[in-house]
Amino acid sequence: MKKSIPFYEYPRAYTDDKKEVLEIIDNVASRGAFIMQKELTDFESNISKFTGAKHCLGVANATDALEIAWSMVGLKKGDEVIISAHTMLATASAIKVSGGEPIPVDISPDGLIDPVSIENAITDRTVAICPTQLNGRTCKMDIIQEIAKKHGLLIIEDAAQGLGSTYKGKSAGTFGFAACISFYPAKILGSLGDGGLLITDSVDDFDTAKRLRDHGRDEITGDVKEWGRNSRLDNIQAAVLDFRLSKYDEVIRRRREVASIYDQYLSNINELILPPPPDNGDHFDVYQNYEMQAENRDDLKQFLNEHGIGTLVQWGGMAIHHFKQLGFQQNLPNADSFFEKCIMLPMNNFISNDDVHYIIEVIVKFYSRK
Repeated sequence: MKKSIPFYEYPRAYTDDKKEVLEIIDNVASRGAFIMQKELTDFESNISKFTGAKHCLGVANATDALEIAWSMVGLKKGDEVIISAHTMLATASAIKVSGGEPIPVDISPDGLIDPVSIENAITDRTVAICPTQLNGRTCKMDIIQEIAKKHGLLIIEDAAQGLGSTYKGKSAGTFGFAACISFYPAKILGSLGDGGLLITDSVDDFDTAKRLRDHGRDEITGDVKEWGRNSRLDNIQAAVLDFRLSKYDEVIRRRREVASIYDQYLSNINELILPPPPDNGDHFDVYQNYEMQAENRDDLKQFLNEHGIGTLVQWGGMAIHHFKQLGFQQNLPNADSFFEKCIMLPMNNFISNDDVHYIIEVIVKFYSRK
């Protein structure tokens, strides 16, 4: 029997815990505690403990977090920052609007930035590396840290999709000078709108970031110290996120369970290249997305759609260097090949095991046709 399995059911980001969310909204709104109140500082403290980060700052979205981080660095015209070709355009735009030049490089088989390509792209203008912790998987950060140390470069992580993932026991977002995390509704830890987090290292950097998110004003005196912006995670969103953070371990457990089922039944299909399975050595993956590579990708996507299954090709099928109108001219064969085949299957906590097995059956049927 044909099912209807959307790629992501946005209404359920609210309806699944509607009672608790409404109670949170009523509690915060009834006190008029809308902006930068206790709920925000509580959430910042709790997510710092969860990640092991020294300092976390709630901001309006993850793009703002990156732009604030680059403002802290003080990028100058001509400064180059090496990024992954497989990332959201915001990773590059945050660098560009901050005065620098994003330099996309090629990817490894798991879709993450390739360390060899990083080293090959370093010039005398390179000031930083911005690895993307993609799909809930953290890069091999020890190698990237060695490269950065060797060449005197900063690391700022785009960990928008990385919350909860670790590499060698260390959390995404805690390897460099600063990092961003996204709370977009479809993220594993999602808000009821846009939201983001800035992670940074030292007290001085944290104080600077707090000023930059609030018009450049000093938190204690209210004096304007520098140019800033309005990028404050509102208090209702912070309270909802704090509630959902308390259940985050179970959410991750379920996603890893779904990934295990996909891996168990799809790994013997020669036309597919699957993401690494949950038990993958130094990596602890949380599966923000389940992105695989598939032969005849477009036909498979249409076949799944005909059977009621929603899928997505990430970033609209565009790697960063494919935006030629923005001036990118790189030749990155691994990324080109990846984007000819990549497709994401439904991966969320709304999906049942029956739904997962139905998706698998349809994929098997597609590749079994003669």
